[in-house]
Amino acid sequence: MKHLYTRLFICVGIITIALFIYRPFSISHAQPPYAKWGKLAVQKTKEKYPQADIIDYLHIGRRPKTVNISVEKFKLWLRENGREFGVFVDVEFETKTEKFLNIYFKETPR
Repeated sequence: MKHLYTRLFICVGIITIALFIYRPFSISHAQPPYAKWGKLAVQKTKEKYPQADIIDYLHIGRRPKTVNISVEKFKLWLRENGREFGVFVDVEFETKTEKFLNIYFKETPR
């Protein structure tokens, strides 16, 4: 009887380890809330600076502009004809509906 419990314990242990090792991983692929606006900022920056390469991207944050309007702020670093410079990109949208309203660009040497 003692050997039966030992074998049962070993089998349960092996099954538990196997299930733990081979279980499908549940990795979340959820994007951050600003991802939609980041893609738009990159797209519009490429349109505005078609000869430039975007070499870095920074999400600065979201700021309320009014009660109904928010601004998602980004800084992109560009290289064009040997020159590197930053571009602040502000994406303005309706907070509740997330309807795009406007986009603003401001170059910076830093």
